[in-house]
Amino acid sequence: MLGLEYFSFVDLWSPLFLAVMLLLVAGYFVLIGPLAEWFPGSTSVRLWRRGLFVCGMIFLYLAQGGPVSLLGHLMFSFHMVSMALSYLVAVPLIMLGIPDFIWRAALRVNPLQRLSFLARPIVAALLFNGLFSLYHIPVVHDYVMLHFAVHRSYYAVLFLTSALMWWTLINPLPEHKMVDGLGKIGFIFLNMVLLTPACGLIIFADHPLYATYSDPDTWARAMGYCVAGNPAALLQAFGGPTFFGIMSPKVDQQVGGIAMKFIQEFIFASMLAYVFYHWYKKENGQEDAEASMPSSELEGGRLTRV
Repeated sequence: MLGLEYFSFVDLWSPLFLAVMLLLVAGYFVLIGPLAEWFPGSTSVRLWRRGLFVCGMIFLYLAQGGPVSLLGHLMFSFHMVSMALSYLVAVPLIMLGIPDFIWRAALRVNPLQRLSFLARPIVAALLFNGLFSLYHIPVVHDYVMLHFAVHRSYYAVLFLTSALMWWTLINPLPEHKMVDGLGKIGFIFLNMVLLTPACGLIIFADHPLYATYSDPDTWARAMGYCVAGNPAALLQAFGGPTFFGIMSPKVDQQVGGIAMKFIQEFIFASMLAYVFYHWYKKENGQEDAEASMPSSELEGGRLTRV
C-alpha cells in the first residue's frame, strides 16, 4: 500500500529506534513505579496519565521511525503529517504524561538554568514557529534532508523548542506558571498566526518547491539515509518519487500544507476551548467552589474529577 510493500521490515519499522523508544517507556514506568519513592512528594500516577505518555511515544515512533517516517520521504504530504504528529501531537501527550513530582525534580537539577528565558511564552512561540518556518524554505529543507547529521540535529532542536512552546499551555506546576487565562488564549492565537505564512507559501506556490520530492537524483540521495541500499539502486528500481506518488508533486505539496494547517488549527482550537472553559469557570468562582468541597463529596457526586 502506497509503495510500502517494496521496502523491508527494517526499512519500515526501524528496529533500533523502536528498541530505544521501548527502553524510554520502560524507564518511565520504573521512575513512576519502584523508584517513585526517591522523589519528594511523589504520588501514585493515574492510569490516564500513563496512557497519555505511552500514546505520545507511539505517535513519536510512528512519525520518526515507523511507516509514517518512510512515507514522509516518499511524499511531501506525509512529511507534513509526520511533522504534525511529532511536534503538535506527540510532544504535548508525552509532557502531559509526566507527573508533577518528576517535573519538579527535573527543574531542581536543570543544568540549563541560564537558558530559562527561552521558555518565556513569546520567545518560545517565536523560536519554535521560526525554526519550523525556516526549515520549510526550499533551499534549507533540501539541505537538511541531504545531510544526515544536520537532519537529526535539526529535528532534535525542533523537538526541544516544541516542548518549550507547549510548556506555556500545559505546565502543571503552579509555582512555575507564567501566564494564565486570557494570556494563554492570546498565546494560542499567536501560535496559530505564526505558522500561517509557511503553510501559505507551501499551499499557494505555483510549482513544486522541494527537489527532495520532485528531482529523482535528490530524492534518491535523501532516501539513502532512511533505507538500506545504494541510492543509485533505488533510482534504477523506481526512477524517482513519482513512482510512489498518487498525486502530482505540486498537488502533493498543497495537500501537505493544508494537512499541516488543518491539524494545527484543530489541536490549538481544542486547546483554546479547554483553556477558555477553565478560565470562564475560574472567573465565575466555580473552580474555587469545587476545590473547597470535600474529596468524598466530589467523588460521590456529579463533580467527580478524573
